[in-house]
Amino acid sequence: MIVSTIGLDIAKSVFQIHGVDETCEVVLTRRFKRRKLLPFFAKLPSCLIGIEACATAHHWALELAALGHEVKLMPPASVRAYIKRSKTDAADGEAICEAVSRPSMRFVPVKSPEQQSLLMLHRTRSLIVRQRTMAANALRAHLAELGLVTNPGIRNLMKLIARVFNEADPDPAVPEMAQIALSVLVRRLEELDTELRTLEKELDNWHRRNETSQRLAAIPGIGVITAPALVATVSDIHAFRSGRQFAAWLGLVPRQNSSGDKVRLGGISKQGDRYLRRLLVIGATAVIRHSRRKDTPMTAWVRGMLEKKPARLVSVALANKTARVVWALMAHGRSYHPYHAALS
Repeated sequence: MIVSTIGLDIAKSVFQIHGVDETCEVVLTRRFKRRKLLPFFAKLPSCLIGIEACATAHHWALELAALGHEVKLMPPASVRAYIKRSKTDAADGEAICEAVSRPSMRFVPVKSPEQQSLLMLHRTRSLIVRQRTMAANALRAHLAELGLVTNPGIRNLMKLIARVFNEADPDPAVPEMAQIALSVLVRRLEELDTELRTLEKELDNWHRRNETSQRLAAIPGIGVITAPALVATVSDIHAFRSGRQFAAWLGLVPRQNSSGDKVRLGGISKQGDRYLRRLLVIGATAVIRHSRRKDTPMTAWVRGMLEKKPARLVSVALANKTARVVWALMAHGRSYHPYHAALS
């Protein structure tokens, strides 16, 4: 039995294998428990292994590559088209095996442990930001029920908390039972704020050590949060032939529903990494807000767009423009020049 290509459907405990030879004849279909998977591949001659780029995929890609196999990761959406009928583990393995051999298939670069660790910092920070927002909104709503309100923003809320929960002079508007309940939210908010600062400090330290991240941070709308996220997520920028393709992968282009001579464009396609897309759009929104108050190299472009399009659409357009600049800097090793970017 000579296996040339294997489709591996990974899971938490049960793994499905579908293997074919050089003539695409099926020669292997088996299921393995987790502990038996690597011993099996250690005895198997080197071959091409296809895996969907889902949870734990990068771990298994590194482990199998260390055994001498060629491992390629594919977006699950690209593999779905090769499932013939009902979705089962066996059907998934067969579809992966067929998809990995297609010459037009797009592959996902395997991330190193350092990149995975950096992305864990980002994901954890994102989770803590959401939890802090939930605690702040709950605290703000409870205080409003007692007639205590403040302007939007965490800083304004913290000032209100300091006034209301002053041990020396507590606010009489807050009953004792309410103080017991709200103090839990206050402590949780302070804990989350401390944890958030710790994570952001680690991201800043990594950013200062990475030359590519520092070059990207010079682009308006990209800072010490977005730059490391780009470097960690996009391990091989040359997988994209152009900045336009990179922006399309991020989902910063209109979704098309065209036929014949009729071109129909809708909202953004939302493909690719939603976390990166959100960071770029938020950064673009900040650039637009800054351009309204102060002249910058991008002011003329932004104001020209705002005269014709809604602000949210301009934010996405500027995020698309930023993504193209990111591709150029990463692909060619250049530094950011604001006036060149404004003319592009």
